[in-house]
Amino acid sequence: MFPRALVLALGFGLFLPFDVAAAPAAGWKTGAASIAITPDLPMWMSGYGSRKKPGEQVALPLHAKALAIEDAGGGRVVIVTTDLLGIPRVLRLAVEAEAKKRYGLAREQLLLNASHTHSGPELRGVRTSLNDLDPARSERVAAYQAQVQERIVTVIGQALERRKPSTLAFSKARAGFAMNRRKDYRLTPGSPGYDKVPNPYGPVDHDVPVLIATDSGGRTQAILFGYACHNTTSGDYAFHGDYAGFAQANLEETYPGVVALFMTGCGGDQNPYPRGPMVPGQSALDLARRHGVALATAVAAALNAHPRPVTGPVASRLEDVALSYLPAPSRAELEERLRAKSEADRDYARVLLEWLTRDGRLPEHYPYPVQVIHFGRDLALVGLASETVVDFSLRLKRELNMPAVWVAGYCNDFMGYIPSRRIWDEGGYEGGGAMTYWRDTMYRVLHPNRWDSTVEEKIVGKVHELHQQLTGTTR
Repeated sequence: MFPRALVLALGFGLFLPFDVAAAPAAGWKTGAASIAITPDLPMWMSGYGSRKKPGEQVALPLHAKALAIEDAGGGRVVIVTTDLLGIPRVLRLAVEAEAKKRYGLAREQLLLNASHTHSGPELRGVRTSLNDLDPARSERVAAYQAQVQERIVTVIGQALERRKPSTLAFSKARAGFAMNRRKDYRLTPGSPGYDKVPNPYGPVDHDVPVLIATDSGGRTQAILFGYACHNTTSGDYAFHGDYAGFAQANLEETYPGVVALFMTGCGGDQNPYPRGPMVPGQSALDLARRHGVALATAVAAALNAHPRPVTGPVASRLEDVALSYLPAPSRAELEERLRAKSEADRDYARVLLEWLTRDGRLPEHYPYPVQVIHFGRDLALVGLASETVVDFSLRLKRELNMPAVWVAGYCNDFMGYIPSRRIWDEGGYEGGGAMTYWRDTMYRVLHPNRWDSTVEEKIVGKVHELHQQLTGTTR
């Protein structure tokens, strides 16, 4: 937590009462809730395959939070944010089924987002013999994943129960600590782009979008905010939500009674800088706190920058698009890779052979979920799955014909990096290299190869299709 005096000092006076009731957008009902998802220790952590032992302490509690929004006609949507690395497909499907059973929520009325903290607990999207080598660890992960599932369903119900007449308003500001992490190809021609180094010439999205829910008495219930950047400031053995977790804690301390929810943007190729041991005398955790204050300050600026009323109705679409892989390796090729020098290559070949033996073939496509939510004609919220790079956000904000467009990544499924065509052509880690790196797949999904070159156009095309369904407009 942050002492209020420190928050005020670092906020340069921005943390002042704000007014969004000057032009109320009537007819909404909103409710917000938060629930703890901090695991019992010891627990293995996710995000960095180099960790050699379970997490040892909790630097900041982890949460799942929900914002329920209902329009005057009974249309509704629930946005859930979590201090997790990702939302595995199996978790999304289980929560979706239970939310429909208990609360009557349709699939498209639910958006699940993960902050992508690399200081959260281990989750698994696939099961193979390799990640079951330690039965006790596997059982612990399964038990925790079931617990998280139940708590997410619970917090959805709590948010729905707390709905009350409200207004919605949207604003945005900017924060500058995110920087592109891929090599600058203008300075290093032919570079493979694997190194995660600060690139001040690479594309970024520094917008901090903010949605504010205020009840009829003028009391702010919830602040939903976002930023396009990896939550990778710190990589030790302490659990916390990284900069996003500290930003939420900062805002909730500054505005008592408010539920602050962070929704990650398209930050697949963005890192927070400085990070790790980059500043003498500053630990990685210190830097995460500093970035959290910077982001909370940007949110405060948005709250005071004449938020615009958001009108209804609310409407949502959620559909899968089939992303194609490059041709899968043959059984003979995989058997040859079992003799590779690299342990990662051998592991990857082994699990693909298990998959091939079990199903008789390797998949050619992956069902990638795309979600679009419209708040009247005022705001379009796009929820893209997994680690989309910043090009997606920049492109969609240019192309969608709405006064405000908010593009989030890490929504509804988690299966690895989603490159734009530019990054696919460049290659490197985000361009496809990470997709065939086995040790990441304990937290993601196993793939038979990298995506083919159509990945960006298929996803953007599906966004436009759903947007047109909701607005009746043409591209």
